[in-house]
Amino acid sequence: MYLPRYGKITKNFDEMNLNLTGKNALVGGGSQGLGLASAIELALLGANITLVSRNEEKLKKAVTLLDTTQGQHHQYLIADNSDIDSFRKIISTYFQHNPIVHILINNTGGPAAGEIVLAPAEQFEKAFQMHIIAGQLLVQAVVQGMKKEGYGRIINIISTSVKQPINGLGVSNTIRAAVAGWAKTLANELASFGITVNNVLPGFTETERLEYVLSQNAVKKNISLENEKLLAIDSIPAKRLGKPSEFGAAVAFLASPAAAYINGINLPVDGGRLGCL
Repeated sequence: MYLPRYGKITKNFDEMNLNLTGKNALVGGGSQGLGLASAIELALLGANITLVSRNEEKLKKAVTLLDTTQGQHHQYLIADNSDIDSFRKIISTYFQHNPIVHILINNTGGPAAGEIVLAPAEQFEKAFQMHIIAGQLLVQAVVQGMKKEGYGRIINIISTSVKQPINGLGVSNTIRAAVAGWAKTLANELASFGITVNNVLPGFTETERLEYVLSQNAVKKNISLENEKLLAIDSIPAKRLGKPSEFGAAVAFLASPAAAYINGINLPVDGGRLGCL
């Protein structure tokens, strides 16, 4: 088969390489929600998973949900990135015994809802530590191993607010934009080593986080949570909430060999809700 400009194509298009067998993934916020959904999909492609969260009981349950039919080995790491000094020590110890991580999923819960003008400065500082400083520590821990392997995927789960700020999420809008700028800079610096850095932007997806945000909105509007959900659904061209597995599939694709030339992007997974390109 020949295509203009590209010469002979020896590989069938239906042989897209999604295989993550032998790849090690570290998944933040992996005990629930979008982190767990991403870990499940990565494991289905053959990756070995380390789930990271501060809640051991949830981690124990989450690990049992990961596929092991391809000989994968999964584990969990108890770490709280709201305590940055403790987090630094735990991550350092982990990488003394697990030097190679091919896939890093940076994911942490968003700051509390509220008007930005009312947010105390300390809330911004805490969010910066949890999202930027913790992410920086993790990237510095994984990058040498990724360079050695010639394969790296750094994927940040952030928010559609990096394209279109969300009313009532002032601190979150601010810190998510900071993460996006940080990630784009990393993408430029690391691309030549076979390492990609991308952001995935969840829309309205059926998670505990969404339930919290919608409940906060419902209280402000003095309406029921069910009515607030209906309003949210009506704002989505797909006319439904997203499933965590659909979001996880997008993350898993970006982590795969097939996505090697996708770098430095913000990928919305939102059913078309964003009002901008």
